[in-house]
Amino acid sequence: MTGMAGERDLRTLLSGMHPVLNPGRYVYCTFPAKVPAGLRPVVSVAEEEGVTVVVPQEEADSLGLRYEYVAAWITLRIHSALDAVGLTAAVAACLADEGVSCNVVAGFHHDHLFVTADDADRALSALQSLSAAPPA
Repeated sequence: MTGMAGERDLRTLLSGMHPVLNPGRYVYCTFPAKVPAGLRPVVSVAEEEGVTVVVPQEEADSLGLRYEYVAAWITLRIHSALDAVGLTAAVAACLADEGVSCNVVAGFHHDHLFVTADDADRALSALQSLSAAPPA
């Protein structure tokens, strides 16, 4: 499979990350063995203890699934290379400075941030400021 290489330069990544708040709220659910048939997770992670999925809150509610954490989903629209250095650290530090927790998931094309739903606007604003800041 071939495709365009992702960006590796940290300054370019930060200035061009274009954070976008996806609509809706998302929750983390876990299952001991596999994802139930018909469930449409936006993220799934297989761990020794079971499978973790992130699904729209409405879908979890309609299926009666248990969850504790309700998140907003922010996508960094720049195509970052999977081996790029520093983007996750810079984003996490920026959000930590604002007191915002962040769970990062790397997709092939973009990085995705799950932040506490109530902190979504503050997180987006902080990331936009980070993106607009002059290079250090």
